[in-house]
Amino acid sequence: MFSEFKAFINRGNVLDLAVAVIIGAAFGKIITSLTEDILMPLVGKLFGGLDFSGYFIRLGEVPANYSGSLSDYAALKQAGVPLLGYGEFLTQAVNFLIIAFMIFLVIRAVNRAMPKAPEGEPADIELLREIRDELRKRP
Repeated sequence: MFSEFKAFINRGNVLDLAVAVIIGAAFGKIITSLTEDILMPLVGKLFGGLDFSGYFIRLGEVPANYSGSLSDYAALKQAGVPLLGYGEFLTQAVNFLIIAFMIFLVIRAVNRAMPKAPEGEPADIELLREIRDELRKRP
């Protein structure tokens, strides 16, 4: 069983996948920070100091023993008040779009940096043409 596990781990695609997951997690943290700490505050400033992550609609009653602010999303959520947090969803959607765009840029750069395959016909097509040409030469 150990030898099968060792053979499984030593396959290249398993190690590549592990590296990709680790790098992807780190990349996700960087993009999340870019979104939450840089872009969304700038967008909020452009729209008059708005903090999108705090936008919500209260769907239920506030508990009688709640003493916090009725506009504090985090406190209301912690108190168990049912909320529709569309501001947080908007933040996460922007985060996703930024990640998708950054991945697009990385893949685009890698594709440009990789040497291109020579433009030519596939080997099987070339072989079939040679066979055709030889058959035409026959009497």
